[in-house]
Amino acid sequence: MQQRNADRTRARILAAATEEFAERGIAGARVQRIAEVADCNKAMLYAYFGSKDGLFDAVFSASVEEYLTVVGFDTSDLPAYAGRLFDYFEDNPARLRLTSWYRLERPDGKPLEAVLAVNHDRLEELERAQRRRTVPKQFSAVTLLSLIQAIATSWSSMTPEYGAAAPSRIVRRRAVVAAVEKILS
Repeated sequence: MQQRNADRTRARILAAATEEFAERGIAGARVQRIAEVADCNKAMLYAYFGSKDGLFDAVFSASVEEYLTVVGFDTSDLPAYAGRLFDYFEDNPARLRLTSWYRLERPDGKPLEAVLAVNHDRLEELERAQRRRTVPKQFSAVTLLSLIQAIATSWSSMTPEYGAAAPSRIVRRRAVVAAVEKILS
């Protein structure tokens, strides 16, 4: 019974921290607010995660795992991957903000194992597909993956002024898929 309570408390902390970090970034997040929303004391938060940075690492790692589960990755249909990536960030803008905070506030920080693992796996899959000639070689695997991710998230990261003039979601998604198809042709 006590373990289930610990699991629920940990889950509440992660949920509250995800919202706080997505909204305010690492520097702007406050442990006290997270503890209040999670309905626990700060000591519990530190007991589970060690520090605010440790909590952010856990939040971002969980976000990466969720992203992998929802979006997946398949080198045999990279345009569809780009479409799913577009959908994921359109449906989950807080996840895009979390990723942006990670990039902004941790440019030279210690790499997270979850991020290293996913990048390693996807790049390895792309390199294998390039060796099999099922994916063109005009770009290195890392460049190709970067371009696909940038295209897929380009609409989500537009300024509000520009975004107000954007076409419908379906048109934006089609443009993402078509752009990736063009890169691969």
